[in-house]
Amino acid sequence: MMMAAVVAPVPGGPESLVTAEVVAPVPGAGEVLIEVAAAGVNRADIMQREGAYDPPPGASPVLGLECSGVVVDLGPEVDAEWMGREVCALLPGGGYAELVTAPVELVLPVPEGVSLVDAAGLVETAATVWSNMIDRGGLAAGDVVLVHGGASGIGSVAIQLARAWGADVVATAGSEAKVDHCLRIGASIAIDHSSEAFEAVLAAKGRAVDVVVDVVGGPYLERNLNVLRRGGRLVLIGLLGGARTEVDLTPFLLKDLTLTGSGLRTQPLAAKARIIRGLRDEVWPLYESGVLRPTTDAVVPLRHASIAHTVLESGAARGKVVLAVSSSVLTTTEAS
Repeated sequence: MMMAAVVAPVPGGPESLVTAEVVAPVPGAGEVLIEVAAAGVNRADIMQREGAYDPPPGASPVLGLECSGVVVDLGPEVDAEWMGREVCALLPGGGYAELVTAPVELVLPVPEGVSLVDAAGLVETAATVWSNMIDRGGLAAGDVVLVHGGASGIGSVAIQLARAWGADVVATAGSEAKVDHCLRIGASIAIDHSSEAFEAVLAAKGRAVDVVVDVVGGPYLERNLNVLRRGGRLVLIGLLGGARTEVDLTPFLLKDLTLTGSGLRTQPLAAKARIIRGLRDEVWPLYESGVLRPTTDAVVPLRHASIAHTVLESGAARGKVVLAVSSSVLTTTEAS
């Protein structure tokens, strides 16, 4: 059986993405087969397209680390209750396609009240934020958290989840419109980093930070250390500004600071399954109650995946970029 999927046969820019006919996957033991409704678009997809982030061994070469859809087949050792359910899933690859397999441990029901399109952009971002800001970063009620890239898909989830957790949120973003977005979804302070230095703003307000969630990397390292209070935690989840820098390590000793970070895609299945259980127990109820809301900003047909990548790379999106895959979702999207 063949299916449509988006691949990058040659590393390059968005134009290197190709919609091709490929062999459809078959679910193995412990896996479900999902008829994909929509797929989330992530920075890791861009890195894979550029040839800078190869799929893990055994993973599909098709792009896409998260999706939503309907379970249409079960592998051995999977409970029959999954058949026909609307789900969203964390994937090692393969989401930009009509069909994808996923380990059942990484599959979640679509939260009640959330559409299939919005659900496509929930899992990877929520898992990244949960595992880093809450689990590794130890964010607690009453803490102050600084979220860089607050208008991004990850930043939008981080702001909302931090507020739901009882923290005070400071965010940075790159334009007035993005600053407004951050304030609208829960930041108490939002700083336009294109015109103001975040550390200067925080100093002027007499604010110190307990946790920093950073997607920039090298250029921000020393600046982040300067705004952390004693016992603060710096959580690194991206390297958009570069991976290398030179820094004075003294603040780590004087202020008892912690630097941590993680990548999601390459973690063992057991570790990712633990994160997914955390989402199911602690985060999904917040979506179902309306405390957390999806922030889908752009929905693009699968065949125009290059446009979706261009939008994400441009930095214009305020929230999540999603690919519409199934015919029903695509018809609804193109009609709107």
